[in-house]
Amino acid sequence: QLQFVESGGGLVQPGGSLRLSCAASGFSLDNYVIGWFRQAPGKEREGVSCISSSGGSIKYADSVKGRFTISRDNAKNTVYLQMNSLKPEDTAVYYCGANPDFGFGPVLDPRAYAYWGQGTQVTVSS
Repeated sequence: QLQFVESGGGLVQPGGSLRLSCAASGFSLDNYVIGWFRQAPGKEREGVSCISSSGGSIKYADSVKGRFTISRDNAKNTVYLQMNSLKPEDTAVYYCGANPDFGFGPVLDPRAYAYWGQGTQVTVSS
């Protein structure tokens, strides 16, 4: 069974930074597209960023472009989301999702991902 552990969330002031990690256990992430998603209370889960298995194709939601950076280290079996210039509207539970990479490129639609972590809370507040 595919399992992920997200970590790195917490409370940060506006303008601050956090780095989220999505670590896989029991399997290799090498052949999986990985996406980061977030869900605020009362809202639907939305795509934040995604990365192909090779790291050669990356997408960002318009709301985070220029502030967030996704990366992966397949040797460590981990995908990261560096979040800078955080805003209160970034507050949400952040999830990583995974799906086998069939070569069509990563997408920000959560319906395209079959496997999910348990999430980590990010709160941006003064």
